Amino acid sequence: MTLKDKEVTSLLPQFNHSVHTSDQYTATAVASGPDGWNGTVSSEGMDFQFALPSHMGGTGVGVNPEQMFAVGYSACLLGSIQHIAKKQGKYELTKDAKVVAKVSIGKAEGMSGWGIGVEVEVEGLKGKGMEDSEAEALLKAGSEFCPYSRLLKHGAVVTSKCI
Repeated sequence: MTLKDKEVTSLLPQFNHSVHTSDQYTATAVASGPDGWNGTVSSEGMDFQFALPSHMGGTGVGVNPEQMFAVGYSACLLGSIQHIAKKQGKYELTKDAKVVAKVSIGKAEGMSGWGIGVEVEVEGLKGKGMEDSEAEALLKAGSEFCPYSRLLKHGAVVTSKCI
């Protein structure tokens, strides 16, 4: 059975997509191996050995997609918070901030396959010369600016095809 691009796209959840108007940068990664969860992923000169976590039945010897998502999200959200703070003249109050992104995987609710859960904690904003409400407002503004946060909230346009 083959699926046309339109059919694959129609299988994806419908969101108010976070669409960009032009490509500023495109990262490309290639996953290969007889078992994609335990294979190699290459991206722009970097090679990663992937492995299913041991408590999910894998070897745990390597990274997994959830770790990579947490890495990207924490870096992007921190940069977004600091960008907004800089525009507000508050960068100095954010330079020691830390974003902890926890990405979990489990059975998807109401459908087959896996689902992702994300929890984010931002350390080092409250009590650094910023009122709690200011810190929360900065986190909200940073989240609205961050493409990872938008992806999770609004989805993205995804095009899949066999070549």
